[in-house]
Amino acid sequence: MTAKRTDEELMLAYVDGDQAAFRELFERWAPIVHGLTRRHLRDEDLAREVTQQTFFKLHGARNDFRRDGKLRPWLLTIAMNLVREHWRRSKRRQHVELDEQREAAPEPMRSDLELEQRAQLLHDALAQLPETQREVVELHYFQERPYKEVAEIVGSSEGAVRVRAHRAYRKLEALLRNLAPR
Repeated sequence: MTAKRTDEELMLAYVDGDQAAFRELFERWAPIVHGLTRRHLRDEDLAREVTQQTFFKLHGARNDFRRDGKLRPWLLTIAMNLVREHWRRSKRRQHVELDEQREAAPEPMRSDLELEQRAQLLHDALAQLPETQREVVELHYFQERPYKEVAEIVGSSEGAVRVRAHRAYRKLEALLRNLAPR
């Protein structure tokens, strides 16, 4: 039995023309990208569409992949850029029929600015975590993956993943307390 190739080995094989490597990357990463986009977009069909667009972009930019680079951050950046692009486009084109507007539920008490500030605080706090802890938080908390699955993705034991998550959540709590405006 051959050893399982790393994401980077698969990407380099794909860049060199191996179509089977792309299929393997897609099978490995599509569920992760889909979960990430679904969480941010809150729409199953749209998340599927953005997941497809992510892999189309990966295909189009495959020759830009650095041979010493890591696939995961590159791929997830593509996905998140597409999510941000969707939100920018939808804000520009936002329109509501008058009847819908009258029947709409009351808006939550938080303003868009406050929500944006809170999201930025969380983003800043996450950026201060070590990569291994941030990765576990993204997979477990944001993508709602069980620890066992997270362990398989990051190539670690379930116990080690639980310890990383616990430390990350404690550190995030402290960071958010310190970053929050008083």
